[in-house]
Amino acid sequence: MTQGAGQEPVVRTATLRDFRVPPYAQVPAPAPLPHPGNAAVGDEPPEGYTPTARDLPVINRGDTVQVEVVPEPRPAADSGRGPLYVVGDVHGYLDELLAALGEQGLVDADGRWAAGNARLWFLGDFTDRGPDGIGVIDLVMRLSAEAAAAGGYCKALMGNHELLLLGAKRFGDTPVNSGAGTATFQAAWLLNGGQKTDMERLEDVHLQWMARLDAVVEEDGHLLMHSDTTAYLDYGSTIEDVNDTVHAILTRNDADECWELFRKLTKRFAFRDEGAQAVRELMSTYGGQRVVHGHSPIPYLLGEVGSEEGEDVARPVVDGPHVYAEGLAIAMDGGVTMAGKLLVVQLPLHD
Repeated sequence: MTQGAGQEPVVRTATLRDFRVPPYAQVPAPAPLPHPGNAAVGDEPPEGYTPTARDLPVINRGDTVQVEVVPEPRPAADSGRGPLYVVGDVHGYLDELLAALGEQGLVDADGRWAAGNARLWFLGDFTDRGPDGIGVIDLVMRLSAEAAAAGGYCKALMGNHELLLLGAKRFGDTPVNSGAGTATFQAAWLLNGGQKTDMERLEDVHLQWMARLDAVVEEDGHLLMHSDTTAYLDYGSTIEDVNDTVHAILTRNDADECWELFRKLTKRFAFRDEGAQAVRELMSTYGGQRVVHGHSPIPYLLGEVGSEEGEDVARPVVDGPHVYAEGLAIAMDGGVTMAGKLLVVQLPLHD
């Protein structure tokens, strides 16, 4: 894989506009198909789910989610290596990312690496929905080089929105077999928060960087992945197999095969409710004592789902990562796109 104390983020108050398709996204598309975003909390995604419509629901007016505050983390056990940090979904919120990294002492006031031999992992989803996805990618690429020069590292995992942006750029309006009719990457990208300015600024170096990202990694007993799904098991019985398979699919550049990969890694909620067994299945195959993931915002893991029309979105209360599935899973997407919090935390967590 080739990857080379600040203020609290300003809290936005989310409005319906945050979830409405922008004017340039008003393109003919297949009728929305059933998907987890439209299902009530606790429902299982329908068989053959294809993400051709907006991927996330909206919290009901007045709903809040109290997430336990995680105490100050203990130092990394191995004194020969720097401390380990993880970052949840960023989705284009560059200013909030810089503030969160600065708060942890990972970057200085100029946004430069300031953490020496620390280890930093991003869990994917750098673009879409927020204002500056390409700026986020540029920052992570730069920090990767600066961290390596300082004896640490900054690395990133493949999120479903990286697959979506790659597909929109490579295949555009080319029809793909969605398993429930036809779809296109372009329509799915626009419906799921694709930003025209990101596409205009997307360069070959960004595409190459995204295509080389790994999907799964194990660090200090933590199995890191973007999505809370067992679909990774479809791509290999070892971490190396999964990553090699994902890279091979992207290299072959087949629209239908890339769509199937995107579709599977967009699944969510596998670890909720009685999901501890799903987490154990992943760890028994790939190792680790805990799964750490992004993808599903903490408010949606715990809150109720409302309709997308006619309701404002209450500001979710997210103070830190959510530990669930009998303590075996850590959710890291604090819901920055809905005025939540962009999470940067040190592992291991205190329990």
